[in-house]
Amino acid sequence: MLSSFSILLIGFVLGMRHATDPDHVVAVTTIVSDQPSLLRASGVGALWGIGHSITILLVGGAIVVFRVAIPPRLGLAMEFTVALMLIALGALNLSGRRVAHTHSSARPLVVGFVHGLAGSAFVALLVVAAVPGPLLGLLYLALFGIGTVAGMGLITMAIAMPSALTARRFVHMQRYLRLASGVASVAFGLLLVRNGIVDGLFSDAPRWSPH
Repeated sequence: MLSSFSILLIGFVLGMRHATDPDHVVAVTTIVSDQPSLLRASGVGALWGIGHSITILLVGGAIVVFRVAIPPRLGLAMEFTVALMLIALGALNLSGRRVAHTHSSARPLVVGFVHGLAGSAFVALLVVAAVPGPLLGLLYLALFGIGTVAGMGLITMAIAMPSALTARRFVHMQRYLRLASGVASVAFGLLLVRNGIVDGLFSDAPRWSPH
């Protein structure tokens, strides 16, 4: 039987690992691909993690405390929303707009909040299965969120490093990084859209497994 401390430590570690999920990395890459400051890039990642954690606490907390079950169609719809957001972020990068500098605080916070819709249910289900009691479950979610914030701050700093190092010497390199991140974001979003359609989002019998 795991101790409460061990459960909370696992929550923090899994939160940091959660930040490395491909769709998360793609999303923040579109925001920091042309960021010349490592400190600002890390701040953008932390804001994304805070928005993401708010959703996890709200939706995941409702599942833990009230044992709310998410219908398959709603689960698919949440992931479909994330897919559309990834496509929009990629399109903005491909258009040449500087996503990171427009409403720099609000944008990553909102993107993280929306992105949390795709993962919060799975996190809560893990808590329900492994954590005895709602209070410990909520603490687990909180530590998971803190781990996500820390992990995403480190990831965005690493992503922005090439851009920061080449900002003065190789301006064209930033353009290539921005275009590459835009293409990746649109492609990933289209893949999620396809998955939603295949899983029956618009059919009479949707199939959804949280992931």
